[in-house]
Amino acid sequence: MKPIPVIRTAVRIAPDPHRVITKPFLPGEQVFPDGQSRALLIITRILAMAEADVASTLEATLNRFGSRHRNLAAVLEQHFEIVAHHVDDPAALSRQRRLLIGAYFTHEYSIEAAALSNPSMVPAADQSGLDPGEQRFIMSVRAVGEGHISSIEFRSGVIDGDGDITMNEPSRYATTGSRRSPMYDQQVFRTKLDELGAVNDITRKCLDPLPSRFSFEQLEAAILDLDRQGVDRSLALQTIKLIHWLASSNYRTTFPEESEISERVVFPAGPTESQGMEDARFVRFTHDDGSVVYYSTYTAFDGVQILPQLIETPDFATFRIATLNGKAAQNKGIALFPRKLDGRFAALSRQDNENNYLMLSDNVRHWHETEKIQIPDRPWELMQIGNCGSPLETEAGWLVITHGVGPLRRYTLGALLLDAQDPSRMIGHLKEPLLEPGEDERDGYVP
Repeated sequence: MKPIPVIRTAVRIAPDPHRVITKPFLPGEQVFPDGQSRALLIITRILAMAEADVASTLEATLNRFGSRHRNLAAVLEQHFEIVAHHVDDPAALSRQRRLLIGAYFTHEYSIEAAALSNPSMVPAADQSGLDPGEQRFIMSVRAVGEGHISSIEFRSGVIDGDGDITMNEPSRYATTGSRRSPMYDQQVFRTKLDELGAVNDITRKCLDPLPSRFSFEQLEAAILDLDRQGVDRSLALQTIKLIHWLASSNYRTTFPEESEISERVVFPAGPTESQGMEDARFVRFTHDDGSVVYYSTYTAFDGVQILPQLIETPDFATFRIATLNGKAAQNKGIALFPRKLDGRFAALSRQDNENNYLMLSDNVRHWHETEKIQIPDRPWELMQIGNCGSPLETEAGWLVITHGVGPLRRYTLGALLLDAQDPSRMIGHLKEPLLEPGEDERDGYVP
């Protein structure tokens, strides 16, 4: 490949530790000698407060924290509902007392306390009101917060015909979406359970009565029905645990339409990602019929193991999060091509923590076929290589920006070119790095 001119822009996206979200806070549920849980003990203390003290304490709380959240009172009401079962007659409480109880079971979390990194950029759906040559974009970023837990944030801006980038100022607010369970596909659900080694008589007793598409409530009812069928709970415990784990790992998150794109934080909500949603790679995907959807693969981390998962969104307001299936759906770095190739989905991946692979599939959630297309063979990438996002379609072929890890784990950008008709065939590979870290970039990471 011939040298590619690269211009390092002055655009920098810095983390802001003052950006916070609200999260439910549930103290340890240890039971005290009198039979009360800690949550009940705290609520009992609040119920004993005089109404005047409730009002003054709530007012001070809202005055102190309200400016950091778009509608803190609504959040407190929601968090009260989480613990309302501890109250004999919740409807009898004043709104102020309900909100105060909610406040005691709420805490703030700094989503960018540690770092902001790993951006991916896609054209926005709305391209109205722009000058010729301009394009509006949405950028995802990995926000690393307290305890090194990663979530997915968004920024927006415009790039003009000269390559100049104007970033929109992010909102001072940040919020997580409303989570709900999806409708589950019976066949997909069984396939994933089979990969987990959990297809057995108990699984069949639970799933066989369910329709081809079922809800979480129907699944729960089927699990409870195991007792009626005489299934020993001690024998079924591990299978039920895996069924719950899988169901909870697939969900939808929805944000209010009036919220700004930079306010929306896709925060870990499933067991597979409890310790982080890392390295999202968004792509604007065009189906054969011309319809458009945005996909993103990301790495889910539960504190022990990593799993690649998939996000699907039509508008960056509603997100469907799903587990991936198949023996090739493993490790890190899956990046989808922006369209089907010969009627099949295609993706780059790193199966073995070292090399770049091409994957092909008839279903975007099922991956079995894989082929190695690149191994690390340059001094600046001998430790391992990977892609930096979805391939870019050019007249010469598929351009892939890569990263290589060299001595002292120094990250450097490279590039390769894949054949337009046969992307398993590499037709070009830079001999020298595309871009090396600047002196101001810590740990050798290139933004």
